[in-house]
Amino acid sequence: MNDQRSSECLVVIMNNERDMEIAREQHWYRIPVESVEKYLKKRCNPEWLAFYQTKVFGDEGYAIRYYAKVKKVEIVDRVHLFPEDSISKKRYYKIEISALERLSQPIISQHFRRIVFIQTTLEKLKNATEVKELYSPP
Repeated sequence: MNDQRSSECLVVIMNNERDMEIAREQHWYRIPVESVEKYLKKRCNPEWLAFYQTKVFGDEGYAIRYYAKVKKVEIVDRVHLFPEDSISKKRYYKIEISALERLSQPIISQHFRRIVFIQTTLEKLKNATEVKELYSPP
């Protein structure tokens, strides 16, 4: 593995408590295949994931507080992830991750912005104090 790949980090949206519980306890996160195709140019193989928590998390919302190392990425049908939902034909990238790690300081969003994904590096993630610092310069 080269150094550039080992520092790739994808910031993803954590917009409900069920998904946070899955990430914490079952160590995986999902991204719809169509979202990857639309926003990530059909590429989904980061070395790290970081989680931007939305307003549903109250005082912990509008910030990135947790990240995890990616262990495995595979495309699966929704029924594989949620056997009780056999109707949906949606496909997902199932991203298996290590235990969540807490950043030494949260990365806050000072201004409301719609975040879908942020492609950044682990170094930027560990040094940033505000979300805008994660974006690459133009």
